[in-house]
Amino acid sequence: MKKLALTLTAVLMMGGAAMAAPVKVGIAAEPYPPFASPDASGKWVGWEVDMIGAVCKAAEMECEIVPVAWDGIIPALTAGQIDAIMASMSITEERMKTIDFSNKYYNTPTVIVGPKADAMTADAEGLKGKILGVQVSTIHEAYAQKHFKDAVAEIKVYQTQDEANQDLVAGRIDATQADSIALDDFLKSEAGAACCEVKGAVADDPDVLGLGVGVGLRKGDEELKAKFNAGIAKVLEDGTYEEISKPYFSSSIYGG
Repeated sequence: MKKLALTLTAVLMMGGAAMAAPVKVGIAAEPYPPFASPDASGKWVGWEVDMIGAVCKAAEMECEIVPVAWDGIIPALTAGQIDAIMASMSITEERMKTIDFSNKYYNTPTVIVGPKADAMTADAEGLKGKILGVQVSTIHEAYAQKHFKDAVAEIKVYQTQDEANQDLVAGRIDATQADSIALDDFLKSEAGAACCEVKGAVADDPDVLGLGVGVGLRKGDEELKAKFNAGIAKVLEDGTYEEISKPYFSSSIYGG
């Protein structure tokens, strides 16, 4: 009887440990400042890293950050290698065929950046004959393929936005398209400030650009979705969102 009691206690302890397992939150392994990038010691830092910590704390969840290659991050989620994605992933109809999303936690414009000396505009006419750089498997690649393919000379696809920025500085491409905040960080750098400027925001296309950035979740994981939604709502309501954002941005990035 004593042996049975000990066995049951062990099983309950194991069950409790399983329930306490951290939520594995996937971020893109490629640096994407100011949202997420490794510092000199290899520690991941940035606005989105801070937001993961705040949302998880507000939702009373223990979370573990897991870097995953961007082009494999959705397969990692659906395969159960991670439990959620917080990697500036826009909520789009195409992605919702495979995964689910929480409510948005930010929403910023998509812009075109090019050389200061070039008077291009952020539309098909302005990009006619240009080489446009975009990051692979992003809404920006999808948007460029839909709206600019017939106008530009080439849509050049990169593994990271940093690579596109470097080629823009070097003159190997004529323009790049990405999130305004991500490109703002580039334009504040010495090389970016010297060469380039925002040419304008692209025309809105919710079908491609989505409805803001949300937490990516497996289909049917309603319990975890409710927790993330509650955490996002709480940090917005109690001022934590604004407090975290102030060191990174001059104005709110939550969007309308």
